[in-house]
Amino acid sequence: MMADASFWRDRRVLITGCTGVLGSWLTAELVELGADVVGLVRDWVPQCQLARSGTMERIKVARGSVTDPEVVDRIFAEYEIQTCFHLAALTVVGVANRAPVPTFETNVRGTWLMLEAARQWGRVEQFVLASSDKAYGSHDTLPYTEDAPLQGRHPYDVSKSCADLIAQTYANTYGMPVAVTRCANMYGGGDLNWNRIVPGTIRSTLLNERPIIRSDGTMKRDYVYVMDIVSAYLTLAEAMQGGAHTGGTFNFGVDAPRTVLEMVQAIIKLSDHPALEPVILGNAPNEIQNQYLSSERAHKLLGWQPQHTLEEGLRETMAWYREMMNAE
Repeated sequence: MMADASFWRDRRVLITGCTGVLGSWLTAELVELGADVVGLVRDWVPQCQLARSGTMERIKVARGSVTDPEVVDRIFAEYEIQTCFHLAALTVVGVANRAPVPTFETNVRGTWLMLEAARQWGRVEQFVLASSDKAYGSHDTLPYTEDAPLQGRHPYDVSKSCADLIAQTYANTYGMPVAVTRCANMYGGGDLNWNRIVPGTIRSTLLNERPIIRSDGTMKRDYVYVMDIVSAYLTLAEAMQGGAHTGGTFNFGVDAPRTVLEMVQAIIKLSDHPALEPVILGNAPNEIQNQYLSSERAHKLLGWQPQHTLEEGLRETMAWYREMMNAE
């Protein structure tokens, strides 16, 4: 799907979490579209895609954290933000289990501080919050639709359930132009967390090592390529003109769940070492067994469709990691 360059040209856009996987690629796309992008950066990560690509040098960088009200208040007013993509979050389930408070601080408190800063500024035209399919928690009925209750039970899942509901509160109580995205498991170049299944498996295959599966490999997930999610965010923000979709929630995935083992085998098949066999540990506490989405609402209301097959997305992702590891 093609973004509307005339909509984004000179638009003042704030992106939190711009050094993350989605943030890096979304920022680069907005820069190419001519947007005036401000990125809120807490930590300097030289290996991130935003830095490696040179995109960071083409945006305004504000230093600080979403948990600092003075920082976020200043950014909205000083840079006269029109569109905000709030992506910043602590996203590693294992870290959240070991130390829940930082996850709650960033994902929950950081969200209400961002929303309140936007409300006080009063001129934000689109505020898109990155929730997650994890916000739904565990359900017997699958795939999740947007009407399914948010019932996270473990620290990371609960943090996303809370942030999601807080965003909807600001839309429904104050009429703020807020919409929420709930994405499937996203993969793509730039994810530096080797504990995640896609980057960890790709790294192992590039090193000709057996990939590690922490779980028993039977958990089902929907996997979506990062560039399709970039398209989803741009499409949603454009569709929010004039207050449309205020309070709206949208699932984004490919509607083709597969097991962890199937995903690992797909990566191995595309690698230079297709005979590798994964090591299955069978140890993944506080992980939901089966979790996948229906993206029908996004198809119908936004006209959004993913454009990459799994093989295409994995090939592009593997090429990114090969280049990164060769450069080290």
